[in-house]
Amino acid sequence: MGAARAVGIITLVVTAVLGTAYLLGRSLVPEASRTDTAVTATGADHPEYADQSAPIDAEPDATRAPDTGSDGSQRTDEQGQDPNFGPMGTRVSTGDAGVALTFDDGPHPDYTPQVLAILRDYHVTATFCVVGKNAQAYPWLVEQIVAEGHTLCNHSWDHDVALGARSIEWIRADLMRTSEAIRAAVPDAPIAWYRQPGGAWTYSVISVSRDLGMAPLHWTLDPSDWRAPGATRIAAAVLNGVQPGSIVLLHDAGGDRQGTVNSLYRILPELAGRFDVQALPPRGL
Repeated sequence: MGAARAVGIITLVVTAVLGTAYLLGRSLVPEASRTDTAVTATGADHPEYADQSAPIDAEPDATRAPDTGSDGSQRTDEQGQDPNFGPMGTRVSTGDAGVALTFDDGPHPDYTPQVLAILRDYHVTATFCVVGKNAQAYPWLVEQIVAEGHTLCNHSWDHDVALGARSIEWIRADLMRTSEAIRAAVPDAPIAWYRQPGGAWTYSVISVSRDLGMAPLHWTLDPSDWRAPGATRIAAAVLNGVQPGSIVLLHDAGGDRQGTVNSLYRILPELAGRFDVQALPPRGL
């Protein structure tokens, strides 16, 4: 009986010592290195999200077809990556030496007609990423966009940045509603592209857009005209940053866009003198 009691006491002491050592050890291990602790960054705290407006789990889409040259070989950059594709396999380049201007969030009754007039003066076509509720409100502007040789891109119904995080059914209904509003104005015009508001791509929104026959369209160059910094800064950012193959992000709605409109008077003559500036193909690349 005495022996059994002694064994029990020893067991309790050993257990207490081991438990103390375990807790002491955990306190000395940095929180981020513990295998049983989930440490994640979200939103703007995550560098990838802040830089690319992409979800923190964004990866190149391994299922997309590689871009190929005329000889059938895959085009890659020095790191072996296809430079035509960016976050999650979205399109970030024209695929050639040309440059594409894209205008988001319209149409708008004040700014879109001015943009169209300036593009017409310089014989340049562009791609308009149309918000569904604006297409429904101003169908004659959608008609004018197509009539003047520009191409269309679905940009969601009401610019819902969080759309990609919603259910598949919700995303599909949103994109279909937007395309229906566009086609109510221009029944036969192709809608080959989809751009997620804020560039907040998710696999769900990419999958749905592709199922609906639209390629996910990102951008190469963002001059931050959505911040309304003024025409001079917008023009300088575009002209200093543009390269062969650039897809330039601009806006013809979503706020005061007069600065963007005015910047085009400086951007277009110089840009057209350096590059072939044309709309993205209406049926995709």
